[in-house]
Amino acid sequence: MNPSTLRPFPISVVAMGPGSQGDEAPEYLPMPKGMDTFSQPRLPDGVAPEVVDQAARLLGVFVDGAEEVGFGGGAKLDLTGLSAPVREVINQSLGFGEVSAFTTAPAHWRVQETAFAGLWRVIQVADEGQFLVDRLETGAIPQALIDAMLQTSSRTLAAPSYPAGCMNAQALIEEIRMQAAAWQPGEAAHVINLTLLPVSDADLDTLYGWLGHREVSLLSRGYGNCRITSTRLQNVWWVQYFNSMDTLILNSIEIIGMPDVALASTEDFTDSIERLREYIALMVEPI
Repeated sequence: MNPSTLRPFPISVVAMGPGSQGDEAPEYLPMPKGMDTFSQPRLPDGVAPEVVDQAARLLGVFVDGAEEVGFGGGAKLDLTGLSAPVREVINQSLGFGEVSAFTTAPAHWRVQETAFAGLWRVIQVADEGQFLVDRLETGAIPQALIDAMLQTSSRTLAAPSYPAGCMNAQALIEEIRMQAAAWQPGEAAHVINLTLLPVSDADLDTLYGWLGHREVSLLSRGYGNCRITSTRLQNVWWVQYFNSMDTLILNSIEIIGMPDVALASTEDFTDSIERLREYIALMVEPI
């Protein structure tokens, strides 16, 4: 994502919950140290000029179409019929961005944001391993991920039993059920920050067992690592931030179509169009 548009880290995080509070003042966990910034992909070496020219023409048509339809238009470029050399040039040219994702059902999708935020590589893989779909597309997030979440979750979910030791699990689960039933597309996320709530181990075990970790998983590396996982309940996600030592520092549940931390923004897209045009010019006329 464009560093100038990155949102600040959501909140100051203090370790909470069973065993986290001693007699002294609370200890603050280390915050993430690294932040990914834009790095211009390198022009491929040792490739025939006509192959580079073909890749540049395809990317030029794609970026023209993307600019014409705008950020919400969902421009697409099918890569399945390209020769291996041209596909490899496009792979190297687009690089890797900060968000990646995969689904395990109902189909196997692999999604990687390119180095140009808002431009995504979207691949559907058959059980035998061959690519059924291989395309570039633009947008805040590929629709295939949202569709997979909707198709592998339920609109309602019965409440679980509550074992001994639960403190707030019942209240939290009723809040999640109510908010999930009421949430509508376009509304802001309803966030439940488990890190800052008084929850017992039994509460967390009950929540994990009830919601589960389901078939859509995303990783955003913009500021530390943020792992996002769909659940058994539609539009309900686990959103967990880890610091550079892979310690969980923020554990939350978000009720929304897709958590904002995974989304590209309009500003990202505008910058990406400009940068990709500059890169295509380098491909055609290498310095």
